[in-house]
Amino acid sequence: MEDSNHFTVGKLSDELYVIQENISYVHPIYTNDPLNLYLLLGEHSSLLIDTGCGLAPLKPIVEGIVKERDLIVINSHAHWDHILGNEEFEEVYIHENEAEIVSNPYNLAYHRDIFGKRYGNKNLVIPPCNTIKTIKDGDIFDLGGKDVEVIHAPGHSPGSVCLLTSENKLFTGDVAYYGDQFLPRKEFIPRVLETLSNLISLCKKNNVNTLYPSHQKTPCGMNLLKELYEGVSNIDQLWHTRKLHSHFYSWIINDPKHKRFRYLISRL
Repeated sequence: MEDSNHFTVGKLSDELYVIQENISYVHPIYTNDPLNLYLLLGEHSSLLIDTGCGLAPLKPIVEGIVKERDLIVINSHAHWDHILGNEEFEEVYIHENEAEIVSNPYNLAYHRDIFGKRYGNKNLVIPPCNTIKTIKDGDIFDLGGKDVEVIHAPGHSPGSVCLLTSENKLFTGDVAYYGDQFLPRKEFIPRVLETLSNLISLCKKNNVNTLYPSHQKTPCGMNLLKELYEGVSNIDQLWHTRKLHSHFYSWIINDPKHKRFRYLISRL
């Protein structure tokens, strides 16, 4: 995959684009291809959800789509594959719990064996954008003709957010998707379940039927949340099957019922 065709751009509707890249390009240990970055268009403003791996220019693609509209950039959370393109943009929003992470250079040297091949020319230290602004649960962005509400959804990370549009579309970030699930330590699994339960209730209340995850298949239906809730709820019963995943400092558990999920539970 060369820089010239690093991204694949798809038009999901007249007002919604998905920009995809394969994180397995960084290292085959990452299996949740593709990574989905979303671009929402309103009458006067546009919203970019996440900036990707930072390995190829993203901003020219975004500018070619948004044209004269103002651009708002939001990180769904502060994991590397969602923020390393931040340096291309002047200003980025992120939940207040993770603002410090993206305000500083991001050092990939802790896993030189994984990141060294693709990021070596950047010395494994990726600079941040110039300005970080914080968001919190309930904040609303007016794009013109549509609003986008911030839903704090901790579990995958302390500052994970989902984004709900006034058109009843829910962008779930890494909170819910089909694929490898990166979860916190076992004692914090109840927080994940609480978030998933809250999202299921939110979707029922707002008649949300379409979900846009940050990895793999998109869009998805409500079954994604229901299946993930059921699967994570069953981790205790599967705990005896866990194996050590040394690269991710995690326990790994396969789900024999929901085969589209695999759980990596942090040991840190």
